[in-house]
Amino acid sequence: PKKPAPARGQQMEEFVRHLQGVQKQSTQQRMTVSEALKVSEEIEMEKLLDDEKVAQEALRCCEQYGIVVLDEVDKICQPSDGSRKGVSGEGVQQDLLPLVEGTTVTLKSGVSVKTDHILFIASGAFQLVKPSDMIAELQGRLPLRVNLQALTREDFYRILTEPHANLIYQNKELLRTEDVTLDVQDEAVQEIAEVAFQANATVQNIGARRLITIVERVLEDIAFQAPDHAGETITITKDLVQERVADMLKTQDLAKLII
Repeated sequence: PKKPAPARGQQMEEFVRHLQGVQKQSTQQRMTVSEALKVSEEIEMEKLLDDEKVAQEALRCCEQYGIVVLDEVDKICQPSDGSRKGVSGEGVQQDLLPLVEGTTVTLKSGVSVKTDHILFIASGAFQLVKPSDMIAELQGRLPLRVNLQALTREDFYRILTEPHANLIYQNKELLRTEDVTLDVQDEAVQEIAEVAFQANATVQNIGARRLITIVERVLEDIAFQAPDHAGETITITKDLVQERVADMLKTQDLAKLII
């Protein structure tokens, strides 16, 4: 009797099924031999993995080393004097309590995750309320409190320079689509950081989001007139920044200019 299809044919069928699982519509690609070897290595490495063991390890890491951040938790707190009314924040806190205390959550995939050892971090501005306005049970499950310091000039400068996709870089690439080269001097970046720090200190402290407003204000006219300056290089100087955002440092006018 003849044996089943040769191993090479079976491997080809598995290769096709793999491609169909990754992308529904198969496409033909031309690549060099070295590139094809890399693709083949990735496919063979995936075959060596046991999906069941990977899922078990992922579940274990989630339950033992998982971190959940509850951002803007102050929005579900109500002042002790009852001055702010609205949707019952206490009910939301009661719903969060079992998760923080430890329970079993069933995901859409049907996997059950225990939250007993997951680290929960709650954060919020707490300008209108205090952490003590949370229900006592939730306070007891969040025993450590840390007060964050306001961003300094140096912090704003680092935000504008250190990340690869920072605001300055994003706007440079955006104007590049209009064939406009944007040259932002270092002194201009430092001035933007200074204005952001002063605005947060004199009006409302909204953190790094202040930089978005300031950068948009500086580049507003340039971005609007970009098609008329195709092929040109526009330099952003410290004096230009001061000219564009001078009125933003006036406390009486900031209410209508800053978000």
